[in-house]
Amino acid sequence: MTVSTQAPPAPARPAGDPGPGSATGPGAGLDPGELDGLRTVRARHPWRWAAGAAALVVLVQFLHGLATNPAWDWATFRLYFTADTILQAIGRTLELTAYGTVLGFALGAVVAAMRLSRSAILRTLAWAYVWVFRSIPLIVQLVFWFNLSYLYKRFGFGIPFGPTFGDFETVGVLGALGAAVLGLGLHQAAFAAEIIRGGVIAVDAGQREAAAALGIPRGRQAWRIVLPQAMRSILPAAANEVISLLKGTSVVYVMAIGELFYQAQVIYGRTGRVVPLLMVATVWYVVLTTVLSIGQYYVERYFSRGARRTPPPTPLQRLRAFLRSLPARTSGGTP
Repeated sequence: MTVSTQAPPAPARPAGDPGPGSATGPGAGLDPGELDGLRTVRARHPWRWAAGAAALVVLVQFLHGLATNPAWDWATFRLYFTADTILQAIGRTLELTAYGTVLGFALGAVVAAMRLSRSAILRTLAWAYVWVFRSIPLIVQLVFWFNLSYLYKRFGFGIPFGPTFGDFETVGVLGALGAAVLGLGLHQAAFAAEIIRGGVIAVDAGQREAAAALGIPRGRQAWRIVLPQAMRSILPAAANEVISLLKGTSVVYVMAIGELFYQAQVIYGRTGRVVPLLMVATVWYVVLTTVLSIGQYYVERYFSRGARRTPPPTPLQRLRAFLRSLPARTSGGTP
């Protein structure tokens, strides 16, 4: 038996095929001088421009209606926009938001740790807490806590199922503001727990395994390795929840607490100017949400340092770069 060393014949190539070594493409067979004479034409998108123009027309019509329709009553809007009662109501809104955020995320961190625990009892209790407080509407929870003194006249401290060492009246401790903070915090904790748990389980398990192999204590693993990486997943959803809580404080109007929406209701109930007072509340909610969104951007930028060598530019830095590139753009050069 013999083995042939002669290379097999090349397969037949269809007519017109230049072969693997031949130059192909729009510039194949052209001299460099001929390529310099070619003109580049930008792609045209007529439907994109038509859609943009239609959107601008709708926006201009809406703004024209805001400026010319007397029913908006901008004089009343300017009168009450910075009124003392409105500014005090904004302070109460921010107060409720701060208390609800601190209580909600502090308790949510505990519930998230329970859900991640190896104890079946703790996991079940944490799951039940999240299930209950996510199922019941916030307004129902607030009304329930506001009427807690109807169910329990007094609270006491002592041995479980045994004697008490002291007690106090529920109505004297848990007033309207206390019930609102408690309801907002407990409601927020259920969502915060899932946000924190989702951020923790998003961290690669190999990070914890490597830290354990190096002998790093579990507490230091969580604080220095897991948490900084989990924050990049936690922050967007957490900031969204804080903004939702800011707007959700309007629900406490059922408890006659003088937050922004309740105060707007009181004023338009007295003056009959419903639309301008609603616009006062709306614009202030937009302003507060914008401030929180700006804070969210910078906090996320801070925690992105571990994932990027260079943090993304801020809007001010982007504006400066655009202004510096304007001379090159207007002169036709490369920016």
